[in-house]
Amino acid sequence: MSRRLLFLLTLGIGGVVILISLGMWQMQRLERKLGIIEEMESRLVAEPVALPENPDPAADDYKPVELTGTPTGQELHVLSSGTKAGTGYRVISLWDVDGRNIMVDEGILSLEAKDTAPALSEQRIIGNLIWPDDAADSSPAPDLEKNIWFARDVTRMSDTLDAEPLMVALRASSAPDPRVIPVPVDTVNIRNNHLEYVITWFSLALVWAVMSVYFFIRSGKESKKV
Repeated sequence: MSRRLLFLLTLGIGGVVILISLGMWQMQRLERKLGIIEEMESRLVAEPVALPENPDPAADDYKPVELTGTPTGQELHVLSSGTKAGTGYRVISLWDVDGRNIMVDEGILSLEAKDTAPALSEQRIIGNLIWPDDAADSSPAPDLEKNIWFARDVTRMSDTLDAEPLMVALRASSAPDPRVIPVPVDTVNIRNNHLEYVITWFSLALVWAVMSVYFFIRSGKESKKV
């Protein structure tokens, strides 16, 4: 076998192996992501429990809870878009829950309603414990004077409101705040493009294999002519 044919054979096999490996890697990531989504969905639909005394961010993330409390009137507004309720301010309000200061993500407040007064009646609510990751480290600093935030930064918000470092994402309430449209936690917006990547890498592997065979056969015929 000539050096040219050996080079083409090595390049063809090596390229196919690499592309298939990338496809297999994406398949593993797809399986892992589906497992995460399945676990999250199972937690979301579980029976609500009382708010734990010391919630754990890993073990209790998305855990359904039921509690009775009263908004204090203190709230932070997070500029948000792309939600089911459209663009507006996500209302993170401080609640008194049996003497505990708890932050509740009540949902979306329209841009025009930013300065309207909140409802302060006692409510019984069902929601999910969350420690949201809104890329707080890469988001602009909040405008504290205008009360406009750009991420649900649990640590900084809890310090600002003197609350526990956790949130309850509202799902249902006995006395809903008419200003706000709830945006319950779900898995709809979780990005899962791994299947597309799997198809892409395996398709490229097939194309590479076909082209490699073509050039190998053509080069072989040219070698015989010489």
